[in-house]
Amino acid sequence: MYGFPVEEVRGAFPGLTRKINGGRAIFFDGPGGSQVPQSVANAVGNYLLHHNANTGMSFATSRETDQLIEETMRACADFLGCENPREVVFGQNMTSLNIQLASALSRTWGEDDEVVVTRLDHDGNVQPWVLAAEWSGATLRKIDVNPDDCTLDPSSIVESINEKTTLVAVGAASNFSGTVNDVREIANRAHEFGAEVVVDAVHYAPHRLIDIKEMGCDYLLCSPYKFFGPHQGILWGRADRMAELPVAKLRVSTEGIPFRWMTGTQSYEGLAGTLAAIEHIAWVGRKVGREELPRREALSAAFKAIESHENELCWQIVEGLMDIEGVRIWGITDSNRSNERAPTVSFTHPSKTASEIADALAEQGIFVWAGNFYALELSEALDLGPEGALRIGVLHYNTTEEVERFLSVVRDILG
Repeated sequence: MYGFPVEEVRGAFPGLTRKINGGRAIFFDGPGGSQVPQSVANAVGNYLLHHNANTGMSFATSRETDQLIEETMRACADFLGCENPREVVFGQNMTSLNIQLASALSRTWGEDDEVVVTRLDHDGNVQPWVLAAEWSGATLRKIDVNPDDCTLDPSSIVESINEKTTLVAVGAASNFSGTVNDVREIANRAHEFGAEVVVDAVHYAPHRLIDIKEMGCDYLLCSPYKFFGPHQGILWGRADRMAELPVAKLRVSTEGIPFRWMTGTQSYEGLAGTLAAIEHIAWVGRKVGREELPRREALSAAFKAIESHENELCWQIVEGLMDIEGVRIWGITDSNRSNERAPTVSFTHPSKTASEIADALAEQGIFVWAGNFYALELSEALDLGPEGALRIGVLHYNTTEEVERFLSVVRDILG
């Protein structure tokens, strides 16, 4: 088919060997959190067992923890495409960091400012900005979606971003419809009016190479547990802004970046796992490229191969579902627009609710999600109510055989 080493990749993930009712489980639940390779679990365990300490002292384990923080910041800088590792902030999760960012930015706004969000985004990149607008007295605007293909309405983008705009929050990819947004185009328009841009790259990060320079954003957030790591959050922001924004912090905290943003003691074992997750992806890049590739180049090679592999599986799912009478796919279904879609497919069917289909699939050992996936604005815009849709998410460890089995079982369920 093509040269992606999927079986070797799968061999790195012990969880994929799980059996349900005698058959091998199929993990299509990746948009809610990926499986973890053995190397990540080893890194977390090794830190806790052999290096566990707080920072800033001269004894060995404390120095080793300081070194781990520096190494993980450098790895994240390579992962994001930024030059300054000290622009990388760690936290509990993306949502906590985004609320922290929103709180700081809101203190610099006033009643004459306008904040723009989209109806395509996860609530983690909507509600923090709703709150920030309330705190500051700023006006909130929402970019509408085209329900036919779940893309942002170009005319609404133009109408929403204007000379009063102070910030635009947009997702790189939708965790509901899989839509990949043209972040650069939105950032260019925002910057024309002197506004800043926050990108939620949580759903984008496992599928494509993040390049903050290409995106043209001012802040970006993602979550390692979506790209094969532990539960943690990552925030990147331009150094000048991260150094000057009025972030809430303790008196004992340093004013230096990124630590002025890192409230309290961090999950250092989580940092070890995050570093290992990035190294896992780089390992994939060296498998499909050259062993001696530097990390950023290895990550680039990995995501090129991952995107090709996942794209093949995604369109196998889309085309298979479209052959089932009554299925409605929410998102782009034209394979000529594959660059606009991440490998996440959500659908509904008039004969059964999303939860009923998900329950039937679970009995067959196929793990999927049903609901609105916290993409509340999109679920409401599509009039899907609280029930939402059924979501299948492909990651680099999934196979065409798994897709074939999934489609066969869905046909039987929907009869």
